[in-house]
Amino acid sequence: MPFNIQPIREFVVRPALPPQLVRMPELAYNILWAWEPSIRSLFRRLDPVLWKESGYNPVVMLGRVAQSTLERAALDPRYLAQYQLACQTFDRHMKLPPRENDGKLVAYFSAEYGLTECMPVYSGGLGILSGDHMKSASDNDLPLVGVGLLYQLGYFRQYLNADGWQQERYLENDFYSLPIQPALDAQGNQKTVSVQLPTGPVTIRIWTMDVGRVKMLFLDTNAPENVRPEDRNITSQLYGGDSDTRIRQEIILGIGGMRALEAMNFQPTVFHMNEGHSAFLAIERIRLFIERQGLTFEEALEATRVNNVFTTHTPVPAGIDLFDPGMVYQYFTDFCRSAKIDFESFMALGRRNPKDGGEPLSMAILALNTSAYRNAVSRLHRDVSQEMWHALWPTLPVWETPITYVTNGVHMPSWLNGDLADLYNQYLEPDWRNRWNDLSMWNLINDIPDEELLEVHRRRKRRLIAFIRDRQIASASRRKAAATELRYSAEVLDPRALTIGFARRFATYKRATLLFRDVDRLKKILCNRERPVQILIAGKAHPKDQPGKAFIREIVQLSRDPDLWKHIVFVEDYDMKVARELVQGVDLWLNTPRRGEEACGTSGMKAAMNGVLNFSVLDGWFDEAYEISGGWAIGDREEYSDEQDAIHASNIYYLLESEIVPMFYAQSEGAISSEWTRRMKECMVNLTPRFDARRMVHEYTTNLYDPAHRNWEKVVAGGFEEPRNRAKWNALIREIWPQITFVDMGAAPNGPVMSGKTVPVRTAVNLAGLRPDDIRVECVIGRIGASGGLEETEVIVLPPVETNGDVAVYQKEIVPSQTGRLGYALRVSPNHNDDPLTRPVTSLIKWGAR
Repeated sequence: MPFNIQPIREFVVRPALPPQLVRMPELAYNILWAWEPSIRSLFRRLDPVLWKESGYNPVVMLGRVAQSTLERAALDPRYLAQYQLACQTFDRHMKLPPRENDGKLVAYFSAEYGLTECMPVYSGGLGILSGDHMKSASDNDLPLVGVGLLYQLGYFRQYLNADGWQQERYLENDFYSLPIQPALDAQGNQKTVSVQLPTGPVTIRIWTMDVGRVKMLFLDTNAPENVRPEDRNITSQLYGGDSDTRIRQEIILGIGGMRALEAMNFQPTVFHMNEGHSAFLAIERIRLFIERQGLTFEEALEATRVNNVFTTHTPVPAGIDLFDPGMVYQYFTDFCRSAKIDFESFMALGRRNPKDGGEPLSMAILALNTSAYRNAVSRLHRDVSQEMWHALWPTLPVWETPITYVTNGVHMPSWLNGDLADLYNQYLEPDWRNRWNDLSMWNLINDIPDEELLEVHRRRKRRLIAFIRDRQIASASRRKAAATELRYSAEVLDPRALTIGFARRFATYKRATLLFRDVDRLKKILCNRERPVQILIAGKAHPKDQPGKAFIREIVQLSRDPDLWKHIVFVEDYDMKVARELVQGVDLWLNTPRRGEEACGTSGMKAAMNGVLNFSVLDGWFDEAYEISGGWAIGDREEYSDEQDAIHASNIYYLLESEIVPMFYAQSEGAISSEWTRRMKECMVNLTPRFDARRMVHEYTTNLYDPAHRNWEKVVAGGFEEPRNRAKWNALIREIWPQITFVDMGAAPNGPVMSGKTVPVRTAVNLAGLRPDDIRVECVIGRIGASGGLEETEVIVLPPVETNGDVAVYQKEIVPSQTGRLGYALRVSPNHNDDPLTRPVTSLIKWGAR
C-alpha cells in the first residue's frame, strides 16, 4: 500500500546505459517493437523474467533492469549482434527513401486504440482496428497523425467470483511507465490546451507516441491545473460513467483533439472520424473558419465537409451516442454564442428531423451531415448502413444512400505467429512481409510440406494449452479455490483434441451461448473418447450489461459439469495477449452473431492468417470470404428471424457431427487429415492478402483520403471562394426548387426492343430560371421485379440537348445491358459537379410522375 504524503518532490533514476547499448531507449519508445520480432526479442533476451513481469513493456523494463545485466549484455558479442540487427531493422523502417510529398496529412480520431498489451486504452474490436490502422499507415508510409484519449484507469480488468459472475477491477496507469512521452514546449514544460465546459475551463495535457513512422497524440485531463475532481476524471475510464461523462469525453476528443493538433503544429488536410465519438471536431472546424476566414455558418460547413471522412461501425441504432437537447444546450450554448453559430442550426446537424426541437443530438448523424465521405466496414455492413440511414436521403433508393464501404483488415505482422513466419522465410519470397498485395506470391504457401505446416500448428497449440493452464491455475489461486479445482486447472485441455475458439465482447447479439442450446447433444460431440472436442471461450461484458454477464456465468457453470470440465474452459480477462494465443493455437474459430448485426468482425481474420479455419455465420467480413476460406458457414444469407437461434444451433451441431469432427480425425493417431491441411492452405493463401490491414489503408487512401485531400487543396487554392459560392448556390436552389417540374416525360418504347438496339430517352424540364447545367437529369434503368419495382439498376445521366425559354430538353440514346422485362424512371437533382457518393444529407431530388 503506497504511503501518501504531500508534497512529494519527484525525480527519476534510470540505469546508466553502456555506450554499446545507447539506442535502447529510442527502440523502447517507438512501439515498432510490437510488430518487429528482431526488436522485441532484444528486450526479451535481456531479461526474460523481467520482460514478462513488466507486462511486455520495454519502458518499464529499462527502468528496472539491473545495472549488472546491462553491463553483461554490453560485453556479450551475441547480444551485441542482435542489438545491431534490431537497430538496422529500426533504421530501415524509419528511413525509407523520401516519398513524393503532395502535402497530404490525415488526422485520425478514435476513442480507443489497441496498439500493444502494455497500453490498455482499448476495450475491443474498435480499438484493435484503430491500432492496426496506425501500424499499417506506418508500413504504407501514409502521412497520418492519430488522436485519442489517455485513460488513467483504462478499461476494466476482468475476474470471476466463485459463482462465475464477472467482476471488474481498474488498475491505474502510470503514464511515465508507458511508451509515451509528454509533448514539451521550448521551455521544457508539457504542452496543454483547454476547452470550456459549463463548470469552467478544463486543461488537457498532450502526450505523444511513436508508432513506427506515425505520430500519435494522446490527451488526458488529470492535470494539476484542473482543481475539480470531476474535471480530472473526465479521461479516467474508457466507456465509463453516464451520458454527462460521455459528452465531456467526446468534447475533449473532438474539440480538444483539434486544438492539440494545432498546438503541435500539425496541419491536416483530411480529418477521419473513426465512429461518431469524435464528431464534435466538425463543429470546432466550422468555428475556426467563421473566426479566421470570415465565413458564415453555411459557408464554413461547406468548406469543412469536403475533407471530413466518417467511418460507421454500428449496425444497430442502439449503439449510437445520443445526447438530450437540454444537455447539449448546457455544454454548447456559450460555444455557439462566441462562435456566432445558431444553436438550433448546430442541433439540426445531428437530427433525423432537423425541425424536431425535442429530438436528441445523434453523434452519428452529426458525423454523416458534416462529412463528404462516409463508409461502412464491410460490404454487408454497407447494405445495413444504407438501410439504417436511408431516412436521411428519403428520395433516393436505399441502394443509392451515399455510404460506401472499406472492409476492415488486421495488421498481419502483429498477429501472425512467429513459427509460421519462420516457415514463410523458408518457402516464400524473401520479401514476403512487404508483398501483402501480391496474390501470386501467397500461392507459394501450397509448396510448404503438409507435415511441416502441421508441426508448426501443433507447436502453437501446445504453447496455447500451457498458457491456458497457467492462467487457470493463477485464476483459481487468486479466488482461493479448492485443491481439486487447482488440480483440474493444471489438467484442462488435450493437445490432440479438436480445439474450438470463441472470443469476443459478450454483447447479446453475438449469441455466445448458442453453442450450448442443446447441452446433451453437445456433450456427445465433446466427450467422444475416440474424437474428443474442446472449446476455449474468452470475452468481457460491459460492466452495465447484465444479460452479457449472465451469459458468462452460464458458460462458467457449464464448464464445471463433471463431464465437461476438461472440454470447456472460460479464460478470464480477455486482452490482446489472450487473443493472440487463441487465434494462433486453436483449430477452428467459431463466430455466431445475428446476421447483419456484426459490422465486420476481425478475430476470424487473425485466426485465418494463422491457418485456423472459420466456422461462422455469414455476417460482416465472412460474408465476403466464405467461398474462398476453406471454412464452414452457419446458415445461409437470410434475414434474421426469431427461429434462427434454434436453426443455427442445430446447424452447428450437424456440421460438427457429420463433417468437421470426422474430417479432423480422418487419419489415425491424432494427425490432421490431408483434407484439413488442404483447407488450411486454402484459407491462408486466399485470406491473408485480402484481409491485411495494409490493403484496408490502401483503399482508404485511394478511395477516400486522396479525393478529400484534393478537395481541400481546391478550396484553399481558391481562397475559400468555392464554399462561399456553394452556400449561395444552395440557398438559391432551395428557394427555386419547388418550381422545378417535369414538363414532358417522353414516351417508352412501343413494343419489344431487340438486344443491342438503342432506346431513346427524352424529357423536358422547367428550370424556373436556372441554367441547364444547374441540374442533373438521370435515367434509372433496370429489371422490373415481382413487386413492380426496379432491380439490378443502372444510373445514366441525360445531357441537355436544347432549350426553349425556361424549358430544357435532356436526351440520350441508351443501349440496355440486360434482357427481359425492363423499365426506367427519370429524376432531377441539383448539379454542382458532386460525386454521388458525397451527396449532402440535404439532397433535393424529384422523380418524374407518370
